[in-house]
Amino acid sequence: MDDTTLPATETDGTGHAILGQVPLEIIVSVGFARPMVKELMRLRRDSVLPLDRRIDDPVELYVGDKLIARGELQELEGEQAGYLGVKLTELANLDEML
Repeated sequence: MDDTTLPATETDGTGHAILGQVPLEIIVSVGFARPMVKELMRLRRDSVLPLDRRIDDPVELYVGDKLIARGELQELEGEQAGYLGVKLTELANLDEML
């Protein structure tokens, strides 16, 4: 096989079979903080940095700079107890983004 030939893959004509194999990093944004530099310089271990969101506000999920969903933080149970997860409440139309 030369460098210009790709292996055959099953696809639905849109390339989703190939895209389905690409890992993505999703960023979950829980809020922003905008302290003044002097406030930032006073931060120490155990300091609390206030965010612009309340505890029950939805979090936002991004791939790169694209908002793909919103959801609610939840603590996982069972074998993953103690870890955080996101229960999705709103989804963007991902097909339109591709």
